[in-house]
Amino acid sequence: MEVKLIQNLSEIDAEPWNSLTGYRYPFLRHEFLLALEQTGAVSAQTGWLPHHLIFQDENQLLALMPLYLKTHSRGEYVFDYQWAQVYQQTGKNYYPKWLTAIPFTPCQGPRLVVKQGVDEAQLARLVFDVIRTTAEENAISSWHYLFPEPAQIAIWRDLGMLVREGVQFQWHNKNYRDFDDFLQSFNAAKRKMIKRERRKVQEQGIVMQRLNGQRLSEAQWSEFYDFYAMTYLKNGHSPYLTLAFFLELAQTMGDQLLIIFAVKDGKNVGAALSIIGEDTLYGRYWGCHEEYNALHFEACYYQGLEYCIEHGLARFDSGAQGEHKIARGFEPVTTYSAHWLSDPGFANAVEHFLARERRSMALYKADAAGNLPFKKLDGSEK
Repeated sequence: MEVKLIQNLSEIDAEPWNSLTGYRYPFLRHEFLLALEQTGAVSAQTGWLPHHLIFQDENQLLALMPLYLKTHSRGEYVFDYQWAQVYQQTGKNYYPKWLTAIPFTPCQGPRLVVKQGVDEAQLARLVFDVIRTTAEENAISSWHYLFPEPAQIAIWRDLGMLVREGVQFQWHNKNYRDFDDFLQSFNAAKRKMIKRERRKVQEQGIVMQRLNGQRLSEAQWSEFYDFYAMTYLKNGHSPYLTLAFFLELAQTMGDQLLIIFAVKDGKNVGAALSIIGEDTLYGRYWGCHEEYNALHFEACYYQGLEYCIEHGLARFDSGAQGEHKIARGFEPVTTYSAHWLSDPGFANAVEHFLARERRSMALYKADAAGNLPFKKLDGSEK
């Protein structure tokens, strides 16, 4: 078996890569990851140096895993800044570090992908050996494996990696006939709140328009990008992604892009973009120039929920954070990451920290579940 670390995804064709990953999870598609590289979002200059790991046998692709050499912790959404600070106080360098993740994308999905018939646990051991060997040879402090599918986490725990838990809020389709049917599962107060928010958007003269990514002109993409960038600029940050990235996705994955424009007096005043998976809608980007009452909820949540119900999608993953999602029917789910730290003493300290954090996360998740807006199982109000 041949093991390769490739620093440019163009070194491997899209067909064998996508044949192995499938199309269920859009962020692992060759086109998505390549667009990040070709438009400069991930590069040595941005602190994301690709080193994708592939396993081949007689030129047949057996397994793959996205891998980046990171010189910072931005754009990851599993926060290890304190770890880095503590480690560096001992006189050691936390960066560079290995990272397996989808850049700027806190969405659960496959990370190590193995061809059917190949022993996944055996491949994981080989991956772990490669990671540790290259880390030792190149003074790399650690490896971080973010937002995998929950079923994969046991493999890495069995290999001795430290498992970290987080909480996100996701919506699950319980065979709702339409949006009103979904609202019927709410208690009266929260049902009225959502109806009031949707009505406020209409009363401001705003109409929502849904478009497939293939249908947008370059001018419309440019307008969307201005909205997207504004979200970062308002907070004093530069956007991670470029207009060129979105234009490239429109060419290669346009059928999986759902763009929602908010239109007032014939003019777009805000926009949101979601990416469509096989059974999941992934809410990703949003922006507006002026603030409108409840527009964020309409563009980022209610339009996506309607789309999921209309198209029979099972889940709406709207990304990290956002406790305001709870009152709108997004349920708390546990997310996972796995971590290997080369320094045994530091690893022991982090392990104790994670044990305490897991207890806090369990309490937080239970509290969030207790604040969901749904009626009781017997149909009565909470």
